[in-house]
Amino acid sequence: MNITSSRRALMALAVAAALPRVARAQAAWPDRPTRLIVPFGAGGAVDTLSRTVANLFGPHANGQTLVVENRGGAGGGIAGQATATARPDGTTLMMADLGANAIGRELQPSLSYDPMRAFTPICHLVNLPIVLVVKASLPVDDLAGFIAYAKAQRQPMPFAHPGIGHASHLAQELLIRRAELQMTPVPYRSGAEVMRSLIQGETDSGFPTVSTALPFIRDNRVKAIAVGSLGPVALLPNIPTVASLYPGFEANVWHGIVGPAGLAPEIVATANRIFNAIAAMPEFRRQVESTQAAQVVGGTPEAFAQYIQADYDRWVPLIRAGGMRAE
Repeated sequence: MNITSSRRALMALAVAAALPRVARAQAAWPDRPTRLIVPFGAGGAVDTLSRTVANLFGPHANGQTLVVENRGGAGGGIAGQATATARPDGTTLMMADLGANAIGRELQPSLSYDPMRAFTPICHLVNLPIVLVVKASLPVDDLAGFIAYAKAQRQPMPFAHPGIGHASHLAQELLIRRAELQMTPVPYRSGAEVMRSLIQGETDSGFPTVSTALPFIRDNRVKAIAVGSLGPVALLPNIPTVASLYPGFEANVWHGIVGPAGLAPEIVATANRIFNAIAAMPEFRRQVESTQAAQVVGGTPEAFAQYIQADYDRWVPLIRAGGMRAE
């Protein structure tokens, strides 16, 4: 055997010997800390959810840590850009939401990435149900009464929302379309400000998350009329769904885990197993159900991808018809 042939043989043996190690390295993900990019600032509901997940990550993930990195701003676009351009090696994941990971470019055409192409869905963690509430002085007690009252007014009734394109905003716009109402949107900076506007009588209705509205519902400072989810909400068992009057109506705030596009199938499968295991933990369920009225979902990457696509298909026609822009 000549020298060239010997070198080739040695290289072939080296490659063959390395293959099992590569397979083991992929199967062992995560083998280093993973960052979880959050599209909102510290202290809010999404940050709380993310830190709950991070605190429970290690025992299911080779003892590795999940490091929460808050990248708020631009309607989730800053976090989305950071995730979309990260290396698809499993070291960067994102707590996904409707704006940054589905409809963002419809609201901000200048967005530098395509939310429907830039990510790999991994696991749908939770839905946060929203609830139609009205100011306490409004003379209505149910959805049918609210619709009739709104139609009887000479001027469009003002409704509050926490930002253009937020699920709360889109839900009310969808109800307006389904019920053929005339109402005026009034934007605020947060769900807390929406509640303040209702309590002070600045606006007549809003569609906040149940966790935001619940304290004010319980002390009768606002009235709950209907929930946006397809099924009942455990913390509001006597409040009917909008779908009971308008079949098919569905609106939730949702969150799950995604990675950059091109994430290896082995990493996706392992990450999905890890996050489903977290979602199934009684400690996780107690935390998110009691503090955020969240409905735990879980499931496959394929099911999460289908859910994102369905929400995109639900809201994009409404956004385009209304000419909505968040820029």
